[in-house]
Amino acid sequence: MALNPEFEGRVYPPSSSYVVGREKVREFASGIGDLNPVFHDVEAARALGYLDVVAPPTFAVIISMRASGAVVRDPELGLDYSRVVHGEQRFEYARPIVAGDELVVTTTIESIRTAAGNDMIMTRGDIATVDGEHVVTTRALLVSRGPEGE
Repeated sequence: MALNPEFEGRVYPPSSSYVVGREKVREFASGIGDLNPVFHDVEAARALGYLDVVAPPTFAVIISMRASGAVVRDPELGLDYSRVVHGEQRFEYARPIVAGDELVVTTTIESIRTAAGNDMIMTRGDIATVDGEHVVTTRALLVSRGPEGE
């Protein structure tokens, strides 16, 4: 099923808030094998001027993927998630994510196109604090593989 091209430009309401936990940051950093002390040690982060441990740059994917569920579960879009592969991910930071941040995401469908029988959808997640401070913009390309034999 082809994606509904009328969804290009659609903005979804802000997600429920996500409170960044110190242990989640440490677990994520350990999971990706990054032992940088700023990701694990509060004092190391404070020595650099942060209030708490800093999240690795790719940590934002946790928050943005959670919010993009509104897009992938929207039945009117026509996305068959069982055929989706993650094609690309980018991050543009205004400032690092720090443990204790309470963040929301506003998700926008930037583009929808078809190439080689595959539907491609580019989403943007604008991540901000609940007080409105912009923190990071994420972009993700989702590729919905065309049916076999087409």
